[in-house]
Amino acid sequence: MICPKGKTSKARRDKRRAHTWRIATPDVVTCSNCGEYTVPHKVCKSCGVYKRRDVLKLAE
Repeated sequence: MICPKGKTSKARRDKRRAHTWRIATPDVVTCSNCGEYTVPHKVCKSCGVYKRRDVLKLAE
């Protein structure tokens, strides 16, 4: 059986485990129609445009 050469410190152990809990921030792009920030590949919530086409009719 393989035995470790020395004790792994808590800091070293926790550094190895740290990346599993990281939450990725979502990408943000500007809308081509109104310039608002929106998530890519989704309909813009402020103007209702997707790929320069009116998809939603929003009350103005």
